[in-house]
This record gives sequence, C-alpha cells and structure tokens, in this order.
Amino acid sequence: MRAARFHGQRDIRIEDIPAPELRPGAVAIDIAWCGICGSDLHEFLEGPIFISEPGHEHPLSGESYPVTMGHEFSGTVSALGEGVTGLAVGDSVIVEPYFVCNECAQCKAGHYNLCVKMGFIGLAGGGGGLSEKVVVDQRWVHPVGDIPLDEAALIEPLSVGHHAAMLANPQAGQVALVGGAGPIGLLTSAVLKALGVTVIMSELSEARKEKALSSGVADFVVDPSKEDVVEFVKSKTNGVGADMAFECTSVNAVLDTLIEAVRPRATVVIVSIWSKRASVDVHKVVLKEIALVGSIAYANDHPATIELVKSGKVDLKPFITGKIGLDGLVNEGFDTLINHNETAVKILVSPAL
Repeated sequence: MRAARFHGQRDIRIEDIPAPELRPGAVAIDIAWCGICGSDLHEFLEGPIFISEPGHEHPLSGESYPVTMGHEFSGTVSALGEGVTGLAVGDSVIVEPYFVCNECAQCKAGHYNLCVKMGFIGLAGGGGGLSEKVVVDQRWVHPVGDIPLDEAALIEPLSVGHHAAMLANPQAGQVALVGGAGPIGLLTSAVLKALGVTVIMSELSEARKEKALSSGVADFVVDPSKEDVVEFVKSKTNGVGADMAFECTSVNAVLDTLIEAVRPRATVVIVSIWSKRASVDVHKVVLKEIALVGSIAYANDHPATIELVKSGKVDLKPFITGKIGLDGLVNEGFDTLINHNETAVKILVSPAL
C-alpha cells in the first residue's frame, strides 16, 4: 500500500510498503480521510519530537522512524480480528490514536492520556492515517454512524477541544475567552458554544476572524492589534472578566492577556503545545486565585464528542478548507499550513485522490 513516511526533519516520502496484517482483537480499516495536524507540522519542521529515533525505539510500539504519519483519520471497517464484537465490516469509524501501557498509576486511574509511556498511532508507530490501510486494537475504534467520513476525520481534534473545555467545567451562560482561531481554537470554541457558553475570540488574521464568525463558534472576535482585549472582555462581562480562557497559540503575549482578562477564581487552560519556555506573571495568578491548567489530547472524550456532532450541536463542515491526495501532502498540504496558514483551517488527505 502507499503511505506517507517520516524519515527525518523535512523528509517525508510517499512509499509503497506492506499492508498491515490483521491480528486478534484488532480491526482493519480502509482510510477515507486524514487531517494534517499542527503536531505533524512540528515533526516536519523540528522533529523528531513525538517520533522515536533509531536506537531509541518507542517502548510500546517498538518502532522508530521511518514511520507512517497521520493520527486524525476516519475510514471503513474492512475486516475484524478474532474476538472483536460490536463492529461490522462496512462500519464508518474513527480512531482514538493511542499507545498506552495500562500499568502505570495514570492508566489505572483512567487518565491514560498521561500514561508514562504514552505514544500516538501515526507518530510513535502502529501505522497511520496518511496511508491506505491501518490495523488498530478494538479499544480505540469508535463507530460514527452516518456522520460523513470527511467530517468524521475532524472528531479527533474536536476531542482535543472537548477535553480542554471540560477542564474548565463550563456552564451555560458563562463567558469564555479563546486566544487564537487556529484549528484547535476554533474547535474548542465549537464545543463551548455547543454547551451554551458565550465565546469571545482573540485573533489577528482576517481570514481566521471571518471563519470564527461565519462558522458561528464565536459570538465576538477581537483583534489585539486594533483593540484592547482585556477592556473588550470587561465590556461584555459587566467589568468582571471572563469565567474561563483557553490558550491556543503558544504565544506568550496571548497567555499574558488571558490571565489579565479573566475574573478572579477563573480557569485558564493551556491547550497548545509549546516548543519554548513561557513566562507567567505568577503574582497575578496568585492574587486572582486563577487555576492555570494544562491540557493534553483526550481521555474518554470521544463518545461525548461524537454525540455533539451527531446531534447537530457541532457542525464540522465549515472547518474543512482543503482536500488533497497523498502525493500533494508536502507541496499542497504542509506548505499551505506552514507558509499560508491564515488561508486554511483543516486540510484533509485521501489515499484515493
């Protein structure tokens, strides 16, 4: 089969490799669509990061690069391994793309996203969605019913937003400030809106500001280069400040603004992956008793996230801004998202194109 393989920094190749073999307890999936994630871009530009280097194989997958990439994917069940129940050939599914040990304290407590050996399918090994086929243990396979498979490929990043949102315990009628209208910022906002939260979004890019408003995931969008974000938030909250905030940019100035713009005893959730150290005004955090929380991926979020889409509370169609084939992955996909990221939200890749 054809697959996009990471061979090193700025070295991704479309190659012919053996198709994965079905095993007991696992499900074979024909890939329909796979999204390009920001972490894929980081691996391409700065990696290996989550991908293991030769001689330092991942402890659970036993693999190092070259590995097949792609962890935001949807597809159709093509075969069931021995012992698999509750699924049928032809089912539309998505994958929660994990390797976890099931033995550490975090796994036993149900927080498997914090597993001490955690890895992601499509980064740590195990195949990936930027290929024609994948075989995954049934535990990680989620049926999506009649959700279109292109939209279903966005449920993985939507689950990132769901996990982050839940850490702030959002309640209908509250106000959230979201810093950054990139894919994760938009999808986190989509979850918040579905839960009845008023969303204020901070963003510089004209195209992303327009997407936040046209998709309906933001009630207000403020441009920090033109307006004072803190004063804008106060004007919408009777001078009190936002109930919660979400940092989705890995930009220090944005984090500083969120801490300033929330009310006392608010929660600020850091959702983005930072490749550099951040500075925090701890004095403000202490005096306002702000809960500053980190969020990584998801754990037990996919069923609720799928239901948000099935119920129509979240519409994923507006966030699909491009569709390409495997051969265009780097030149059409990565290049657009790295050098023209204000023009795209989510680019989907299909091995059939």
